[in-house]
Amino acid sequence: MKKRVPFWQLISESIRGKEQDYTRISIKTGIVLLAVPMILEMIMESLFAVVDIFFVGRLGEDAVATVGLTEAVLTIIYSLGVGISMAGTAMVARRFGEKNYKRAGTVAFQLLLVGVVASLALGMGGYVYSGEILAIMGAELEVLQIGTAYTEIIFAGNTAIMLLFLINGIFRGAGAPHLAMRALWISNGLNIVLDPLLIFGLGSFEGFGLVGAAWATTIGRSVGVLYQVYHLVNGKHRLVIGRQNLKVRWVTLQKIIRISVGGMGQFLVDSAAWIVLTRIAAEFGSAAVAGYTIAFRILLFSLMPAWGLSSAAATLVGQNLGAGKAFRAELATYLTARYNFIFLACVTLVYLLFADSLAGIFVQGEEVREIAATGLKVTVLGYIFYAVGMVMVQAFNGAGDTRTPAYINVGVFWLLEIPMAYVLAITFHLGTLGIFSTIAFCHSLHAVIALWFFRKGRWKFAKA
Repeated sequence: MKKRVPFWQLISESIRGKEQDYTRISIKTGIVLLAVPMILEMIMESLFAVVDIFFVGRLGEDAVATVGLTEAVLTIIYSLGVGISMAGTAMVARRFGEKNYKRAGTVAFQLLLVGVVASLALGMGGYVYSGEILAIMGAELEVLQIGTAYTEIIFAGNTAIMLLFLINGIFRGAGAPHLAMRALWISNGLNIVLDPLLIFGLGSFEGFGLVGAAWATTIGRSVGVLYQVYHLVNGKHRLVIGRQNLKVRWVTLQKIIRISVGGMGQFLVDSAAWIVLTRIAAEFGSAAVAGYTIAFRILLFSLMPAWGLSSAAATLVGQNLGAGKAFRAELATYLTARYNFIFLACVTLVYLLFADSLAGIFVQGEEVREIAATGLKVTVLGYIFYAVGMVMVQAFNGAGDTRTPAYINVGVFWLLEIPMAYVLAITFHLGTLGIFSTIAFCHSLHAVIALWFFRKGRWKFAKA
């Protein structure tokens, strides 16, 4: 009988990053080894989001509104990065399941080509039209005056943002989430240290105000990408980009684009819905946008670890399908969903009990605090459904079936969420409460639909 490895030993192994064959080891062991670094990675991402808005919040609600409006538009760039990252996770995981490591390196190089070209094109457009973008999003005059320079810097440095997401997706597909974790910890750790220094200054250095937050983000992300590239080329891992991989493979590029389109569609549809919801919130003034932004920064603190846990399903599904073990891939998905359900159920209870206190940490104004607290209490009512739904989506993506979640997103977020939010917020005069209620309902419905499609099993025959 095989000796059971203690849980704390598994955690230690996952952080150290010993390479494993996830098509052979125990599924529960595999979930722990993959999920722990992914959760820690996402905790740091969510910690950065909270710390960043904490410091920016000290500059006033116009500064917070600038960050919220800019990030709403930046989600278009994030959608490209996440979409290509999904292709990276699915394709690299499938090659690792087939034990074809050389081809995995070739796939990784093609992914980098696509990411760099796409990010440069979008970044240039965003930099040139930063002011116009904020105006379209409904920014008030005060926000335009202090926020345009911030938006310019963020767009100019977007290549680092996109590559950070993209390469981490590659690492996760290769079963090396510890490298993704370390890259994000380095990136966001540096960002957190630089934030107060560049915003408020130190000693005789006065700092740059809101612009300092943009520089902190850009510098931190760029250093994280340098760390990632080093580990892609140093030859110390099964995944390596060597000279033999530095060729343009048109067939591979076409497959990347095909899978990425569905991934981009998923995130872009969701992001576009978020942009519209932010625009609806802007109808009620900067205080509403600030409260809305703070609520979701706090919510990210719990959702990011949940996404980290659910990401384990993508790697397990991709590698096991590559090894011809579809049933094992399905079982791994259901086990991951169970663990995620337990986690977010606990988080829901915490937010319902302490929403007012949490919101009060990040803002002094009573109106903004009340809006943020309401957002926390209402949105988490859908968390237990969302826990299952996000795992199902990750399983689809890990299999290379990125289109099914994209279609679900269109139906739920565009055809239902946007009009429902408008009607509740504006027609029925519920304001931000109408927006938060819509989000809780629609994300719950999204989870139920995703589970139904997953049970049909067509994802098992996806090509990656």
